[in-house]
Amino acid sequence: MFYTYKAIKDGKIIVKKIEADKEEGVVKYLKDNGYFPIEIKQEKKPGNSVFLSFLNKVTFNDVVNLTRQLAIMLNAGLTIVDSFEILEKQIEKESLQKVIADLDKRVKAGTPLSSALSAYPQYFPNLYISLVKSGEASGKLSEILLKLSETLEKQREFKGKLKGALIYPVIVIIAMLSVMFIMITFVVPKLLNLYKDFDIELPITTQILIGLSSFSSQFWPFILLGVAGVVVLVRGYLKTKQGKYAFDSMILRLPVVNGVIKMAALVDSTRILSILVGSGVSILDALKIIIQTTNNSVYQRSFENIYKAIEKGQSLGIALAQERIFPPILVQMAIVGENTGHLDDTLLRLSKYFEMESELAIKAMTTLIEPLILVVLGLGVGFIVISVITPIYNLTSSFK
Repeated sequence: MFYTYKAIKDGKIIVKKIEADKEEGVVKYLKDNGYFPIEIKQEKKPGNSVFLSFLNKVTFNDVVNLTRQLAIMLNAGLTIVDSFEILEKQIEKESLQKVIADLDKRVKAGTPLSSALSAYPQYFPNLYISLVKSGEASGKLSEILLKLSETLEKQREFKGKLKGALIYPVIVIIAMLSVMFIMITFVVPKLLNLYKDFDIELPITTQILIGLSSFSSQFWPFILLGVAGVVVLVRGYLKTKQGKYAFDSMILRLPVVNGVIKMAALVDSTRILSILVGSGVSILDALKIIIQTTNNSVYQRSFENIYKAIEKGQSLGIALAQERIFPPILVQMAIVGENTGHLDDTLLRLSKYFEMESELAIKAMTTLIEPLILVVLGLGVGFIVISVITPIYNLTSSFK
């Protein structure tokens, strides 16, 4: 639990937070460190609701902001300990504050920052820790953290653009399917009951709609359970190595989405590889990290093949050329970078090029998906309207 204490030291009033099991522990800490305690208050814990715990969770944005702030402070000449103490005072989120306090404690005890970060793999992945370790070894930790923060910010920006492009289509599709299910299950059967009293031949579209609505109205609980069961099974299958590879392969074949997925994988891999190589990490160790951080299993398998090829003595450019998934420009530029000895700069330029291409791919996807959704929505609504209205039109025509 956390306590807020007010104490006097060297003639100054100091107000800070501290984690302790009991209030006596706080008093002992203050007296042992030359503080004169004035007031000690236990912080009230917020409710243990799922909503509050979700809000208090350390997010990717928190890690990005923390990295940027730490990089700026180290670049200004502050020590890691001083930087952590300042961050601990500034940050209000309790979960992140707790992580920073623990990191500060470990570093004060003589643990390297990279080793301290490895205690929180859920927040600081292998890439993060490897870059910090290389920065510690080279004495350029502030520069490495600045590059790392820029990389994380680029990833955050790209994810934001991708979510912004997909959120509208996803909402429209979910709303469309929900409305159509409600219409077919509960509304359409009442309208179609009117035709039972008339001896007319129903159009094929109306007959199909009657069949769908009859089945849906009778078995709609089983339909919902079936859909939920399929979702659970699919999610379980996608968690397997074979299922994820099959899904990623399918995504890369989709005509609209594949461009965005390919550019995203190339942007991340080239940028990360550039930072790692520029930081003094060997190409094999860098590829190990790329394999671990690549989300798409198809690209992950290709990087595994490249790792094996380089391990046997091949160059990066030749190894890339053997994998058809990589564009020719990446192969040629990698060869040029290796020949000139500026592989990190070449890969960084490539990542900027792929970044521009990814933005164009997102715009193209947005431009194509929205009209496509409207067409599908129009066809679905049109089918229902025609199926309901056509018999009425035929009935009125027969009366004439």
